[in-house]
Amino acid sequence: MSESSSGVNTLTGSFPKSHSSHGSEFRVTGTPLSVDQSPDSGLVSTPLPSSRFQFALWHGLEQCDVTGDQLTCPRVREGPSEDELHLKERGGICLERGRSRRREEQGQRWEERLQENWENCLELNLSYQDLGDPFQQENFLRILRRLIRVEKLQLIDNSLTSLSSVRLPRCRVLNLHRNHLVCLRQLPKLPAVEHLCLSENAIGSLGGLGALGNSPLRSLNLTRNPVTFTQDYRARVFSCLPNLEVLDGIPKLPEDLLPPSLLLPETSRMCNIL
Repeated sequence: MSESSSGVNTLTGSFPKSHSSHGSEFRVTGTPLSVDQSPDSGLVSTPLPSSRFQFALWHGLEQCDVTGDQLTCPRVREGPSEDELHLKERGGICLERGRSRRREEQGQRWEERLQENWENCLELNLSYQDLGDPFQQENFLRILRRLIRVEKLQLIDNSLTSLSSVRLPRCRVLNLHRNHLVCLRQLPKLPAVEHLCLSENAIGSLGGLGALGNSPLRSLNLTRNPVTFTQDYRARVFSCLPNLEVLDGIPKLPEDLLPPSLLLPETSRMCNIL
């Protein structure tokens, strides 16, 4: 028999008896946490008490009447149902197919939709949602389509590839830093946007930039995108966006006002490496 330094029997996973000054034994009357034996390392692994909430959303908790517009940075990543989790552990049916079927059969409860109340959100941070499955991305887009009154929206590091099906009619500030956008045509409709951050994506051309020409866009950040190495990059951007004041954190310069065809060759060959 071997014991760890904490007195736990590593072979049986049991605790030794403890004796008080009165000679009474310590008895375990219940088993609140399961203890599993690891076949590889021989260590005792105990799941955290909070593990059963790893896929829980706030409106799924009992006696919770908080609505979505009352939250600043809610977690909205949808998790699989208990049946789907069981199938996943057994290596059975595809989660995406099971999720689609469950949505078709049940739909979203009306009470849940009212409690989300995304239509009345004015400022929202939905960053770092860890959208690893297609059904999670689908649910995320469903939420974005309901943000008809949001004015400030943070969507940092969500592995988003396209938001072209989304319209944000009142959004003035949008942060899409560190996503997977490859062109500007994948942006949502932004008729009121003033500040747009697209840094650390994979945007390789200025195609689709003209769609922002009628917006009151004042600052645009495209740093760490391949498009910044385009010839006459700054001049081309300012020529498409007449209201733009700041590009990549640098205010509009006199040479940025010149048409690209009139720029000096020395200037057109320059690029910034960040």
